Amino acid sequence: MNNQISLLDCTLRDGAYVTGGRFGEAAIRGIIHKMQDAGVDIVECGWLKNDPYQSGTTFYHVPGDLEQYLPQKDRRRTYVAMIDWDRYDVSHLPECNGRTIDAIRVVFPHRKHKEAIEIGNQIKEKGYKIFFQAANTLGYSENDLIDLAESMNIVEPVGLSVVDTFGAMYPEDLERIVKILHERLKSNIGLGFHSHNNQQLSFALTMDFVKMLQKSERNIIVDASLCGMGRGAGNATTELVVSFLNRKCGCHYDMDAIMDAIDIYMGYFMEHYEWGYSTPYFIAGLYCCHVNNISYLLKNHRTNSKDMRNIIESLSVEDRRKYDYDLLEQKYVKNQSYYVDDSETKKYLASIFSGRRILLIAPGKSALSEQDKIKAYISEKNPIVLGVNAILPGYCYDYVIFANPARYEYAKEAYAEPFESFKRIIFSNVKNIPDNGELIIGFDNVIKRGWEHFDNAMICSLRFMELLSIEKVAIAGFDGFKSRYNESYADAFLPSLNPDNKWDELNEEIQEMYFDFKRNALCCKEVEFVTPSIFES
Repeated sequence: MNNQISLLDCTLRDGAYVTGGRFGEAAIRGIIHKMQDAGVDIVECGWLKNDPYQSGTTFYHVPGDLEQYLPQKDRRRTYVAMIDWDRYDVSHLPECNGRTIDAIRVVFPHRKHKEAIEIGNQIKEKGYKIFFQAANTLGYSENDLIDLAESMNIVEPVGLSVVDTFGAMYPEDLERIVKILHERLKSNIGLGFHSHNNQQLSFALTMDFVKMLQKSERNIIVDASLCGMGRGAGNATTELVVSFLNRKCGCHYDMDAIMDAIDIYMGYFMEHYEWGYSTPYFIAGLYCCHVNNISYLLKNHRTNSKDMRNIIESLSVEDRRKYDYDLLEQKYVKNQSYYVDDSETKKYLASIFSGRRILLIAPGKSALSEQDKIKAYISEKNPIVLGVNAILPGYCYDYVIFANPARYEYAKEAYAEPFESFKRIIFSNVKNIPDNGELIIGFDNVIKRGWEHFDNAMICSLRFMELLSIEKVAIAGFDGFKSRYNESYADAFLPSLNPDNKWDELNEEIQEMYFDFKRNALCCKEVEFVTPSIFES
């Protein structure tokens, strides 16, 4: 083994997301010096930006702006700044003179590595070493990673870093990525890892990363920041990584210098700014979501964790990775329209339903064609009878559940008299304020997103039964859809809830949702079908 482990401290660069780059001259100078004293191999001093330099910040216009902070530059260290691949005009960059930064890190998004390499080549021509950061490496397929490695082999940077942009990686994700890149990259290209702590795995993954490559010939680069300072959930902490590298990897970083940097400079920032693990940033990691979405919901609406999770979950995979505040606002408003305090209602219904068998009658054709069989079941088992999203003639329901506004309005008009006589359980996507004889249940409590038709009334009703801890549920009229709408329902005039008429796809999705419910139900284990259903098998 002839590799080298390099620690890169990114406090002044990643921490700039927290402070807006405003560290102050003393802290910039002091942190750089303490990192030198500690023996940190690579000191990231901040960003290069197109805007003119403002004193006391780590947003530099040209490398000369930070020369004032490096009066005693240690030649054993590498000093770097970062650029975003498309947000810095490299024509501003002068030739490397050896008095300021030695290298530039170029960060680029998924599938933009070739454009970033073009920028990197221009930087190399000016005498700087080059490092690359592959943002959201978790989103790369095997072929993407192979293409990335082969492209990097041409330019031969000092290092390429894997980036857990959303803090969403698990060990097996990192292992997959590292294995492919290690096998494909030239041996003279260092492999790095930049983590985020959304799931409190940043330090653990950093240790795993080092262990994966420790017995290889490849140089290893690990990023960390003092106190984990960084946007959102922050990063691996320099002090923890130093302890690990010293104790387990034979490194000799000066922990006293690290502690001095924390004691002297970090106290102010920890008192005046916030970063690090929190439930909202866990949500960002859970859904591979850009932290700006989380910040927006926290800042503008003080969104609670449950609502935040549902809002982020409602975004498409692509929308989660970027930030569209108009779209986010629409999702927020939509989510809030579903919110009700239904705690007392749930307690009441749970007490009424406790220990009883529940029969859910959906409006499939068998609910009429097999009505005698269903009524015989009711007579024999004495269940509590709930109509699901429709009122059908011939039944005496204890309650009718409505999960769709159109079905609610149709029943109210088409079956006015029984509508008024039956007690009604209304999900809050239909209405928030109950009329006489109505009980409102929060829509958010009975759905699980991940499917286009996640609001299917029977699936929602089953989730509602689970919510009430019901153990025994029977189902009738849950037939499955035929190729023609009017062949599926006992009432052919019921408003259609699938306007694209993709009935086979709908059946498949409902089947998936039903199986998902069955797999995950803790209470509602006994579900029997009184009438035939394509979802039963």
